[in-house]
Amino acid sequence: MTISSKEAPAGPATPVASAPASGRQGTQIRLADVTKDYGLAAPAVDAISLTIEPGEFMTLLGPSGSGKTTTLNLIAGFETLTAGTIALNGSDVGTLPPHKRNLGMLFQNYALFPHLTVAQNVAYPLRERKVGKAEIARRVAEVLDLVQLPGRDGNYPSQLSGGQQQRVALARAIVFNPAALLLDEPLGALDRNLRGALQMEIRRIHREVGSTFVFVTHDQEEAMNLSDRIALFNSGHIEQVGTPEELYRRPDTLFTARFLGDSNVFDLGSGSFGSTASWEGNSWAVDPATISGHSGVSSHAAIVVRPEDVRIVSDPTAVPAGANSVGAAVRDVEYMGSYRTVMLDVGQAGRLGRARVDALDSAFSIGDRVTAWWRPERQRIVAA
Repeated sequence: MTISSKEAPAGPATPVASAPASGRQGTQIRLADVTKDYGLAAPAVDAISLTIEPGEFMTLLGPSGSGKTTTLNLIAGFETLTAGTIALNGSDVGTLPPHKRNLGMLFQNYALFPHLTVAQNVAYPLRERKVGKAEIARRVAEVLDLVQLPGRDGNYPSQLSGGQQQRVALARAIVFNPAALLLDEPLGALDRNLRGALQMEIRRIHREVGSTFVFVTHDQEEAMNLSDRIALFNSGHIEQVGTPEELYRRPDTLFTARFLGDSNVFDLGSGSFGSTASWEGNSWAVDPATISGHSGVSSHAAIVVRPEDVRIVSDPTAVPAGANSVGAAVRDVEYMGSYRTVMLDVGQAGRLGRARVDALDSAFSIGDRVTAWWRPERQRIVAA
């Protein structure tokens, strides 16, 4: 189901109302050299450029203070630009106030009116746009069906669960057919199981509505589950942009590799590498296809291997020909339900490493001497 826009709300037209040139549903959002400087030691957002395509689900991911929420607020118009441009479907909106950008917003705290019913809360942005009563009733019923809350229109927020309140807030954010929907950590206040369920709902609604969604979170698992692409933020900069699989399997930098999932990291320092790389006396094969194109690789590099790509054996002679390997000792074994994580002391200095084994594999105990190995094509050489 999609929310109809045949009867556009009355009022002055905004510069973001036209369809994108590509013909795809949704709005293109283009940021060029966007900067927000509060006069502190470093800008909160420092000359970032990013294009979000029409109908895309783009997640702004990063740790607290990395600039992702500030960037969302700049797109929304809640913050003023220090420098750069923001364009919606090619129209510069950098100086427009929030209400003229025609963007929907969904927050963590729901921001529902407690004295209004569900239907009245959802209808609020339509009433503000002077939409007729019959059209309001039709759109409210349609969007409540979309978020799977039919028959709850007469309830008040206090009569709903947290998840239901968030669905109402989502319905209100999309009922007026916004140019794009901006979501600022909307699931942060919910428990894990409910978050998982609402993630699926948000993804479904995105597919059905076909609008552009920009989602802010610090939760890497949430970003991986929801996104078409992820823009990973680090200290006011965008570290890397790509699909969840690209960022996980082909990180460009050590920051990306560590932020998205667990990693085994072998620091190569500033030493050069060619067909082989050396680490603590070990000589490992290098697959050229696994070398990041990041410019920093040439000055300081590290090898990254994901835990699920590491195998461990008690007998070193069991390592397959052509594999890279290193000696280790079992530090601990964690049972995770569907798998076990074997924590390792790796190499001469006993650096922390991880290998993931089958949940039924109980062959390894704390203190065991083992050999960890992996295929060269499953490692990644990144800028450190």
